[in-house]
Amino acid sequence: MTSCDPRGAARDNRRSVKTAREGSLKLAYDRREFLRAAAGLAAGATLFGSSPFLPAATIPKKKKVVVITFGGGARDQETFALEGQENIPHLMRDLIPQSSFFTQVVNRGILGHYVATASLATGVYETFNNFAATPPESPTIFEYFRKDLKRPASDAWVVAPSNGFNRIGESSHRSYGQGLGASVILPKHLLTAAMSGHSGDVEHLLRDNYETPYYAPELGGTEFELQQLENILKLSVDDFKAHARTLASPDELSVYIARQLMRQLAPSLLWITMHDIDIAHAGTYSLYVDGIRRTDRLCADVWKAIQTEPEYAGNTTLFILPDFGRDSDEDAGGNGFQHHRTGDALSRTTWMLALGAGVREGLVFDRRVDSTDLVPTVGAMMGFSPSLAQGKPVSELL
Repeated sequence: MTSCDPRGAARDNRRSVKTAREGSLKLAYDRREFLRAAAGLAAGATLFGSSPFLPAATIPKKKKVVVITFGGGARDQETFALEGQENIPHLMRDLIPQSSFFTQVVNRGILGHYVATASLATGVYETFNNFAATPPESPTIFEYFRKDLKRPASDAWVVAPSNGFNRIGESSHRSYGQGLGASVILPKHLLTAAMSGHSGDVEHLLRDNYETPYYAPELGGTEFELQQLENILKLSVDDFKAHARTLASPDELSVYIARQLMRQLAPSLLWITMHDIDIAHAGTYSLYVDGIRRTDRLCADVWKAIQTEPEYAGNTTLFILPDFGRDSDEDAGGNGFQHHRTGDALSRTTWMLALGAGVREGLVFDRRVDSTDLVPTVGAMMGFSPSLAQGKPVSELL
C-alpha cells in the first residue's frame, strides 16, 4: 500500500506541499484582482506603481513603528472578495491605496493566537503550548530594539487583548529576557481591577478566550498595575470606568488605551493586538462579521491618531497583518469560518500592508512573504539587528 511505501509517502508529501503553494499563490492573485476591481472605490488611488523604493534622504530620522495584528483570522470571502469588501471599507478606501500591500504572507507555524502572535513578534516560529502561561523562547522585537538601540522601557509597549498574552513582551532567552522587554498592558485585566469585582455592566469587555472559554491563564511577568493608570496614562480610575462603559468590545478598549499611550508617552515601538474577530469560535456568523467591521474601523482610528499626534505625524510606519486565516467552507476537516484547524492555504495565507514614513503608496506585491519577515524588516527600518530571527527583511520596504 502507498502508506507503507516511503517513496509513496514522499510523493504524497511533495504533492501536498505543491497543492498548498498553489493555493497560496491563487489567493495572492485573487487578492490582486479584487483590489484592481475596487480601484475605482479609492478616489485618486493608483494601485500599481513603477518603483517601490523611497529615496533614503526622504525618510525621517526620528523613526517610530506601530504594528497592529488583525487578530482572529478572517477569510477573503468576508474581506477582499467582492462580496466581502463592504466589511472593510476603511482598508479598501483609506489605507490600502496609501500602502504597499503584500497579498501572500504565509504562516508556517502553529495556528494558535498567542503562539502565532509570539512568532510574529520574534521572527521565529515558536512551538510552545498556545494555552501555556509562558514567554516566547526566542528574543522579541522589543528586546532587540531596546538592547541594540539602548532604549528605555518607556519606549516599547504592547497592548494585548487577553490575559493569555501577558508574557509576550519579554522572552526567556538567556542573552535577552528579563529587563529588556516591552511593558505589556492588558486592558481587560486593568478593567477587572478597576471594577473591584462589580463588572456586570462591562462584562462584554471582559470575556478572555473565545476558543477555549473555560481556560483561565495564570497572570505573571511584568504587569501594568492599576496605580499606574493615573501616573502614566493620566486617567483616573473613575474616568477609565466611565469611558469603558461606553465601549462595545475589548478591542475598542485596547485602542483607547493605545491612544492614551501615544499621547502621554509616545513610544517608538507600539504593538497592538486585536482579537474581536476570534468570536467566530462561538459559531455565530454575524458576530464574526461584526468583529471584522470593527477591526477595520479601529485600524483606521489608529492611523488617524498617527497622523494627528505631533510625536507620530510624518515619522511613523504602520504595519497591519493578521496572525493567520480561517478554514474554508469546502474543507471537510474544518468548521468553515468558526475555526482555523486544517492548516490549508486559506488558514495559512494572509496579507500585510505597510503605510506611512518611508513606504511607497499604491503598490501591490504578489511574491511570497513569510510571517517571520516582519521583525527583520522593522529592524532594518529602525536600525537594530534581530540576529536570531528566521525571516528576512522585506526588500520592497527598505
